[in-house]
Amino acid sequence: MDSINQQQQEENHKDLHGTEAGKKIKELAGKTNSCFFCTGITSGKAITTRPMSVQKMDDQGNFWFLSANDSHKNADIALDNKVQLLFQGSAHSDFLSIYGVATISTDKALIKELWEPILKTWFTGGVDDPRITAIKVETTEGYYWDNKHGNAVALVKMAAGAIMGKTMDDSIEGGLTV
Repeated sequence: MDSINQQQQEENHKDLHGTEAGKKIKELAGKTNSCFFCTGITSGKAITTRPMSVQKMDDQGNFWFLSANDSHKNADIALDNKVQLLFQGSAHSDFLSIYGVATISTDKALIKELWEPILKTWFTGGVDDPRITAIKVETTEGYYWDNKHGNAVALVKMAAGAIMGKTMDDSIEGGLTV
């Protein structure tokens, strides 16, 4: 029996590189601005995963977060700076997996740039709370799953395919290297 990918009538795999990859990363991650931030991915033990809000991202696939210097996350990064970020923009599209290298900074100018008032919930001392650190994640590689024409078109194509007994999936996926 043919695999699902061989049954596709349209292109469903496209690897992206350089600027094109960076733009796709920013597009998909920007749909939610939150992710699961995973540490301990190279330890051979169960990974540690926690939700995090992205404070900033750029077209080169870099992400910035704010974190407490006494957090488990910062301790994990100090032991192993390889991390994974997992994004889901909607129930049917906009999936993104990023592997990267995390660095921790105490640069006050960067912290002020990333600061939002709601963060006072975790940093009760405000923007000058001495526990605040910035984490930069530089993407080393990634993978995306999306649709080509939006959720409405994808749904119509899936329904038509089900009626006709054909694979008419509007999805596209591929590797990302920046």
